Amino acid sequence: MKRLLHLAIFILLANSASGQDIHWSQFNDNPIFQNPGNAGHFNGDMRFVGNYRDQWRSVTVPYSTFSISGDGNLYSHKNFGYGILFFHDVVGDGQFRTIELQANASYLIKLSADSMHSVRPGINVGLNHRQLNFDQFYFDNQYDGITYNPALSTNENIQTDRKSNVSVGIGSVYEYYKNDRFKFTVGVGAYNLNRPNQGFYTSVIERDIRTSLFGKGLFKLNYDWDLVPGINLSIQGKYREFNIGSSVKYTLINRLGQYRALYAGLWYRNKDAAFISVGMDYQSWFVGLSYDVNFSKLVPASRARGGFEIAIRYILHRFKPKKIVHRICPDYI
Repeated sequence: MKRLLHLAIFILLANSASGQDIHWSQFNDNPIFQNPGNAGHFNGDMRFVGNYRDQWRSVTVPYSTFSISGDGNLYSHKNFGYGILFFHDVVGDGQFRTIELQANASYLIKLSADSMHSVRPGINVGLNHRQLNFDQFYFDNQYDGITYNPALSTNENIQTDRKSNVSVGIGSVYEYYKNDRFKFTVGVGAYNLNRPNQGFYTSVIERDIRTSLFGKGLFKLNYDWDLVPGINLSIQGKYREFNIGSSVKYTLINRLGQYRALYAGLWYRNKDAAFISVGMDYQSWFVGLSYDVNFSKLVPASRARGGFEIAIRYILHRFKPKKIVHRICPDYI
């Protein structure tokens, strides 16, 4: 019965995973995944971001998701942004594995001469690979009347255990920038526009188009404190995910080339979980931690334990030597 229960739980969760793209609690700290228009949208030369999520450890084999990305702007044309993202996701007893490599490109369009208003359209192309390890499953045909015998045939007609395809997405990001402590960004994106086939059998199962909308901002409260709210809505087939919340930011020091800041936030995911987040800026580094407290229908199995997540960001600023123009004085002076 215990094995059958584990299999039933896995099937329930794996069906959700196979029908829905991965998601993050710290959605603002994975910018390339959030929207291709975010490629190159930062102050610096190169940005590197790493994300890791561990979920449902109290329910079954934990879901494990890892992502890494790098983006920047073309040296010869600063308006062109580019980004590469890789993620690896493993879920459940059958080790349902998703690997994807994405290429992203964006272009900055200034809507006003003072750059206060700008928009960045972007495009995303991904190579997706999914596979399932059927050897990890238990079938009733492997029960010999006394005990479970893995040497017995499952009598299942398994045609393939892997599938690869290409996905295409687009997005756009609008920013209002008054200064470093008063700005907000909104974006919209649509992914899987080509509806790639993700079926493991002869029947075609098209992946649903995922539509994503987000908004985030930074607003000065007083000399040291800022409000950092965020909202995210994702729609894919019958699935709906709505996140809303805010962090507060306290700047420890920002002068003479030294920069330190702390973050703490409370967030809500509709009908699923609430999560807290903390983070710190240290020079060009940022580290963020979050933890989900689950209150969905899965509570009897999850015991309210959701997922732990960590985000790390580093922005590279290349040294730019000051250009000194020498003037030659005429001989008659």
